[in-house]
Amino acid sequence: MTSPTPDALLGPADVRELAAALGVRPTKQRGQNFVIDANTVRRIVRTAEVRPDDVVVEVGPGLGSLTLALLEAADRVTAVEIDDVLAGALPATVAARMPERADRFALVHSDAMHVAELPGPAPTALVANLPYNVAVPVLLHMLETFPSIERTLVMVQSEVADRLAAAPGSKVYGVPSVKANWYAEVKRAGAIGRTVFWPAPNVDSGLVSLVRRAEPPKTTATRREVFAVVDAAFAQRRKTLRAALAGWAGSAAAAETALVAAGVSPQARGESLTVEEFARIAEHGPRHASDTEAGQQ
Repeated sequence: MTSPTPDALLGPADVRELAAALGVRPTKQRGQNFVIDANTVRRIVRTAEVRPDDVVVEVGPGLGSLTLALLEAADRVTAVEIDDVLAGALPATVAARMPERADRFALVHSDAMHVAELPGPAPTALVANLPYNVAVPVLLHMLETFPSIERTLVMVQSEVADRLAAAPGSKVYGVPSVKANWYAEVKRAGAIGRTVFWPAPNVDSGLVSLVRRAEPPKTTATRREVFAVVDAAFAQRRKTLRAALAGWAGSAAAAETALVAAGVSPQARGESLTVEEFARIAEHGPRHASDTEAGQQ
């Protein structure tokens, strides 16, 4: 490895040199596009409003471009990496380029979808360049599993960013929009060009900010029950809710009864409903939760 750059962050030459030394070629299968621009990762950290007392969890750190910028600003950083070679190399990269912060870094070698606990203090923020093919499920899993995460900033494909931040009535409002809104106030937080990545992707990227709600929408239904309604409503988004929710409720008539009881028009479509309205519908639908689940939100 070359001697550390004055600011310790990775530039284009550093990224390519690291990748070559490791024999790493970014794979489409894992949606790997490495950030090669130090100004971009610093911008992400600023936009995420990372504080000196934050414990940040990063998913998919890759070669460490964003990791190093996070370590400059946060108290601690825990990175979750699925790739064997990348996971093996990242601690050495941190130690070489930012030795004074190496004891503030931890690596979890795992699929983020299977992570149920993290070492050290509970995370307060999630900041990540999420692989395009798993961005939404990983984001929702992390928000559900780690309620201590107060602020999130993710870089995702621009279309995914639009869907996550969409409001009711938008053409791209759908399952990701509603489920993300269950946990947080969601908004677009900027755009990222293609040239800051290696290899340059065929799509634009966007930043999405999620600030966790003080509590989920008030409802007697469980999160799983609410999400089941959301999934059913958008599985056939061209249909009215009376028709789309027939399978969920047991029949179209039962769906209409639940909708009327919830104060929602049976002729409405899922794309017009808020997360609170989906929760009200769930309260009047079939109850599948166990006694244990019924106490969970």
